[in-house]
This record gives sequence, structure tokens and C-alpha cells, in this order.
Amino acid sequence: MSESFEERARALDTADELGKHREKFALDSTVYLDGNSLGALPAHVPARMADVIAREWGELRIRSWDESGWWTAPERIGDRIAPLVGAAEGQIVVGDSTSVNVFKAVVAGARLAAEGRDEILVDATTFPTDGYIAESAARLTGHRIVPLDPADIPGAAGDRTALALVNHVDYRTGRLQDLPGITAALHAAGALAVWDLCHSAGALPVGLDAHGVDLAVGCTYKYLNGGPGAPAYLYVAERHQGRFDSPLPGWNSHADPFGMTPGYRAAEGALRGRVGTPDILSMSALEAALDVWDGVRIEDVRAKSLALTDFFLECVRAYAPEGRVVSVTPEEHTARGSQVALRCAEAPAVMAELIRRGVVGDLRRPDVLRFGFTPLYVGFADAERAARVLAEVLRDIPAEAPVAASSAPVVMPPA
Repeated sequence: MSESFEERARALDTADELGKHREKFALDSTVYLDGNSLGALPAHVPARMADVIAREWGELRIRSWDESGWWTAPERIGDRIAPLVGAAEGQIVVGDSTSVNVFKAVVAGARLAAEGRDEILVDATTFPTDGYIAESAARLTGHRIVPLDPADIPGAAGDRTALALVNHVDYRTGRLQDLPGITAALHAAGALAVWDLCHSAGALPVGLDAHGVDLAVGCTYKYLNGGPGAPAYLYVAERHQGRFDSPLPGWNSHADPFGMTPGYRAAEGALRGRVGTPDILSMSALEAALDVWDGVRIEDVRAKSLALTDFFLECVRAYAPEGRVVSVTPEEHTARGSQVALRCAEAPAVMAELIRRGVVGDLRRPDVLRFGFTPLYVGFADAERAARVLAEVLRDIPAEAPVAASSAPVVMPPA
């Protein structure tokens, strides 16, 4: 059986058009399945960074704000991210962390909402920081938080709902939420849709403009390969930009930033999402990293992602000892992101040993093994090898307890 899966993997890799992009990354013999936490290094980025440091900073110094385009980097790089998330130019600004941008989006969204709308619906399975930020934003704006399963948000949205903050892909299970349907239901109730794209941008089509999303945030160090701590981004739909009232007005978002006037007057457009001085070194690394997307269709990335995760799950079912791992990632394509999460009672020990043997995934305590598939540099042979090594590790590590068929999500407490 092993040979048959290995042969299939070789044939699939041979036919894979996206496989040619693998050479754009600095990779070794490790099977790297943690691009949903930190994307691999694009091979040309070190040379670009050397030039930024030695020439733009070392020689041009302050002149680089104009001559090297440092000042316009947030909106310029935002326009490069835009097609990857289905947005027209002029709606995305890059800068700050995802957490800071979640705060901007939730507070500004609450201020955009009609009077009398005093509740904020929050994805109850959200990445914890989103929940923390939303609760703080609610205290600041006088709203109350209502944590819900994303599937329950459409039915819960009503005339008191200001907005909903939802993760496009669940960070633990890899479940893909219904962005078009949830957004439409919120709009029908007169509320705004705010989406966290951290685990979807660069892995699948998002369609921000096509589906009428109001505000969105995302990081760039996962599937966009921008590097550790790379700046995040904020999407403000064009129709909201004139009324977008940022809770963090800084001199960079002033209509006349170098006027240094005591009164604040917001700039036009998505520039209102800027705050302080851009972090140029990490911005430059991100801008260079985005070169790997030249000539790549996000639809092709999605097709390969689904094929990879299908194949990996098939190999796991064939190789792994019965009852040792259970997938908590949806089987149906319409509900799957670009990762596979396996529940395993011995997850901490198993992941540590997998990494020691050259298969890098990550752990979500207490019992979830998480494997992210980045189609630009992960191949089918990688998926087969990962499943084979996982099975070997499971045979070598004694079972401690039976694995249940479902994994309880991390949820926000009731408001």
C-alpha cells in the first residue's frame, strides 16, 4: 500500500502546475506543514533586505522616505494584497498587528452602526485575542458582547446588532465559515460584517468586494509568507471610508501629516487606517515576499489545497493505527480551509517526535495535531511522507487513552 501512495504522490506532483513555484522558497529536506503559523522564506527576500539595510537605510538614510517609497508603503503593499482577497485597489492599508487592526475595525464598525444597535456578535470559537479585543472594544463603546457559534450568527442578528466579528477559517479545526451567507444575513439585519482572514488569505478565494464585506483584517506571516511578525492589514470597503472613524488617529492618518497641527483631520480613503510610522524593514520583507504570487491564480491555489488535504487524509486513514487519530477538519470542501487538524490523546509527545523526524506541524493543546498545507511549496510527496511518518510515530508511542470522535472548541465565556 505504501508504494501505491508513493507512486500516486509522484504522479500528482509531476502533473502539478503550481509545483514550479516551490523553487521560489528556501526549503530543505524537512516536510514543512506549519505555513499556517509561519510561512516559509521566499528565496529572494534576503537579498532584498540586504539592499534595504545597506543602501536605502545605510546610504540614502532619511531620503528613502521619498526616494525608496517608504512613505507610501502601507497603501502600495495593500494594493498588492488586494487581489489575493478579492478587493479593488484603495481599500487595504498595511501596518500594525492583527490585534491592533481588530481593535480599529470593531470600534470603527460600532461607530458606523446605526443608533440603538448595542450588541456585537463574536465568533465563540475565535482565536482568543480576537475575543479579548472585542470585549475591550465593547467596553469602550458601550456595547455588549454576544458569543455565538458562527453558524448561529445569521439567525441571531437583529435590530440591536451593530456588527459581527467572525474568523473566516477556524484556527483549531480548519473549518471554513460561510462568509457570503453570514455577511448577507448580517446586512439583511442592518448590521456590519467584520472578518478575520488570518487563516484564509493566500490559501483560498475570499471575495471581499464580491460579497459586500464591510471591514476585514488579516496577518501576512502565514500563507502570504511575509516573515515573523510581518505587519498586518486592514480592509475598509470604499463605501465606508468617508465615515470610518478610527479609534487610533495618528499623525500618519492625518490629512496633512507634516502640518503637525494640534487638531486632527482624517485623510481620505483607506489611509484613515494608518496610525504611526510604518515599520519599514518588515514592510520591505513583506513586499518582496509578495513577488512569489506573480502569475499565480488564487483559484488554482485553492484547487491544489483541497487535493492536498484530501490526499493527506486518505493516507492517514490508510497508514495510521486504528483509533489513534480522528480528524476534526470537515470532509466537505465547502467547509474546509487549508489545514488538517487531527485529535490525538498523545498529541504533545507525537508532535515533538514528528518534528524530530523532519515533519513539522504544530500543536493546539491539549490534543490537536495541526498540519497546514501551503500549495505554493507543499507537494503530494510531502503529504504522503507526513502521513507515513505520523503512522510510524503513533506505533512507537504507546496509546494513553481512546480518542473521541469530536474535539471541544475553545469558546468565549458568556457575556
